[in-house]
Amino acid sequence: MTATVAPSTTPPGAEESTRAILTRNGGTRGGGRRGPKPELTPGQKKALKLARALVWPAIVVAILVTQIPFLVTIYYSFQNWNLMRPGSRGFAGFDNYVTVFTGGEFLQSLSATVVITGSSIVLSVIFGLGIALLLNRKFIGQGLARTLVITPFLMMPAAAALIWKWSMLDANVGMVNWGLSVIGIDPVQWNTDNPALTVIMVLTWQYTPFMMLILLAGLQSQSQETLEAASVDGAGPIRSFIHMTLPHLRQYIELAVLLGGIMLLQVFDPIAIMTRGTGGTKTLSYLLYERAFVGLEIGEAAAYGVVTVLLTIIVASVALRLLFKIFSSEGAKS
Repeated sequence: MTATVAPSTTPPGAEESTRAILTRNGGTRGGGRRGPKPELTPGQKKALKLARALVWPAIVVAILVTQIPFLVTIYYSFQNWNLMRPGSRGFAGFDNYVTVFTGGEFLQSLSATVVITGSSIVLSVIFGLGIALLLNRKFIGQGLARTLVITPFLMMPAAAALIWKWSMLDANVGMVNWGLSVIGIDPVQWNTDNPALTVIMVLTWQYTPFMMLILLAGLQSQSQETLEAASVDGAGPIRSFIHMTLPHLRQYIELAVLLGGIMLLQVFDPIAIMTRGTGGTKTLSYLLYERAFVGLEIGEAAAYGVVTVLLTIIVASVALRLLFKIFSSEGAKS
């Protein structure tokens, strides 16, 4: 029995073109060596030079605004400089950094920063997820509801702290204590009796909309066909949420936590206005302010600032790496 070979459908010259493309790109994906880059035409070189020229002004401004002040801060951190003794300024070496790590205040402030930041992030993610689930449904006035929900995040931190200190948590005229009195509970001195809880409440209220926006974007990117198929197979809303929605939102939750952590590490206004660093609320940012403008120790405050910036850079590096990972995975899916 003779086998019949189907005639080739490859157009003439296609094999040579494919071979040339593979040779130029270094063979198949992941193998071979890359060939030399193709030379740019005069028009492409001109466009590339123009693009670089347009970027340079932004780079120069970024260096002037961020890097030069940071270098000056590093210089001050090696100086023995107290504004009460301006004539005794001199080189201190690493004495300011030794004071930072051995003085005891740094570890306490770092602990307060971790507690306040971590608690605020966890509560903001939980409340943000709940609100995102509600806003992901179709209802009348959905656009207005979303606008009203994100309002706290758009408010100035100082204004938010003043509203919560006097209008919400004041022992005499605060709305929270009025609500407690209705059910027979005595007024609470929130700012003095529970300072850390007060700051966490304000930060949770202000950053819940930020978490909600990220999680709502994740919910809207989930395939509805998959959820409908799970419903047809008998999965209830709770099982679908636990086994399908939460795994889908994992990367969005990680991104929200890391970006929120970067912003919350720099929180200053609620602490300065509501508690003044008392009751375990003296974070790194407030400690820096206290050493510079209360203790007038410019060199020591600069050392605290350098250490705080380095910690923020570490958190930001992790956040950016995760951000690029999310974008890469989303690009691969599309």
